[in-house]
Amino acid sequence: MENSTLITIEALKKHFLTMSGRFTALNGIDLTIGKAEFTGVVGPSGSGKTTLLNIIGSLDSPSEGRAVVLGQSISDLNVKQAALLRRSRLGFIFQSYNLLPVYTVFENVEFPLLLLRFDDSQRRRMVMDSLEWLGLTDKAKSKPAQLSGGECQRVAIARAMVKKPEIVLADEPTANLDAANSHHILKTMVQLNKEFNTTFIFATHDDKVIGYLRRKISLIDGKVAKDEFTNN
Repeated sequence: MENSTLITIEALKKHFLTMSGRFTALNGIDLTIGKAEFTGVVGPSGSGKTTLLNIIGSLDSPSEGRAVVLGQSISDLNVKQAALLRRSRLGFIFQSYNLLPVYTVFENVEFPLLLLRFDDSQRRRMVMDSLEWLGLTDKAKSKPAQLSGGECQRVAIARAMVKKPEIVLADEPTANLDAANSHHILKTMVQLNKEFNTTFIFATHDDKVIGYLRRKISLIDGKVAKDEFTNN
């Protein structure tokens, strides 16, 4: 049987130097995360959630231990290799959307494909497919300022999904949304997870997100306090 493990984390520690000395954000994390999981790293502010997500996403590297993502050891990647991993095999969703305000919805979703050198017809087909998944085809020519918060977050999801990545990392993706929009966004991500077998990993302390998770990894003071699967 094909190995379905996408992420292996062993004895992971992350230290930061602060004015008052060394701060340990992650303190001995051991985890494996598999294909098609819908998983959240949960806990209070300062528990290490975003730091762990950043390491999985090759935006940061361990101080000690190892993190292997899609067969690649994050510590061994140089800047160019880490950038290639992010743009070719990972998708990112941020709480602040991070859309480019001067570009249309189509152009925002197209941007990751420009870095991967798809030809014009491929890019157009992939962008329109992604907008269709998110119910945004009628917004293709709109700019972010013309959209609601919920629509902006759907554009951000379309951008993350356009290249059909193996892993999507979502950092507090509902923090700026009301309850109705939050549930709509989460149901959309559940559907994409099921349709494409994409692994979704959230960093969150939002109870609305937690209610959708099929696995909940609780961090306290940089350590895994609990790792439980749900019936969702």
